[in-house]
Amino acid sequence: MSTTNNNFLNPETGKISITEAYGVNLASLLAGKISAVYKPFDSIAFVQAAGNAVIGKKYTERVEILADLFRRYLPNSYLEALTVLLQILGPENKAETGMFRDFYWLMPVGKFIEEYGLDHFPQSIAAIGELTKRNTGEYAIRVYARKYPEETLAICQEWAQSPNFHLRRLASEGLRPKLPWATKLDIWNQNPEPVLAILELLKTDEIKFVKKSVANHLRDWLKVNPQAAETVIKTWSKSKNPNTQWILKHAQR
Repeated sequence: MSTTNNNFLNPETGKISITEAYGVNLASLLAGKISAVYKPFDSIAFVQAAGNAVIGKKYTERVEILADLFRRYLPNSYLEALTVLLQILGPENKAETGMFRDFYWLMPVGKFIEEYGLDHFPQSIAAIGELTKRNTGEYAIRVYARKYPEETLAICQEWAQSPNFHLRRLASEGLRPKLPWATKLDIWNQNPEPVLAILELLKTDEIKFVKKSVANHLRDWLKVNPQAAETVIKTWSKSKNPNTQWILKHAQR
């Protein structure tokens, strides 16, 4: 976490606090961005509502509160509200890091898509793809994987072959069965072959950001379905590709 970002400072202790980042300062920042593209937005009421609601709340609760306030102050139509939010995403993140620092302010957008977009798969999954190029779609995509498993696998197969490394990472990270700070995704636990086929597409990726995700994902399978994971490891061990070997090393640490 960047120590130069005052949004992360607890005003009482002067120490870095991820919880503090998702308070009234973020509500004000979001209000400014939204009102610039959606004139009817009531910035004052939004910020006041956020300031009152986040008191005493944890980080995850604050993210959800801000997402719920989007629902209250943006157009009633989910698709219209989503159109507004997509206009504030800004330039893509060119780095492999920074999604939880420089682009931290987009977490409520992901939560909004996760909570309210489930009946609009094509538009929501496309929005998740755009979001992950700046912040991350790894949490939002999981509810879609549960409701639309085949469709989600298909889009992840496409992303795994994308020239954009953020999308390639999401193809792995979003389908992890034991993703930290997320609910378990256990629908493929007994039959992981469709997910492992996506990892197969990523096993020689040169980007460390992607390789780390694949390694962590494979480590998840060692816990959830060790027999399937060991089969993959045995097969990949025959490869001389240095990226594949890096993944195997880190998956088995």
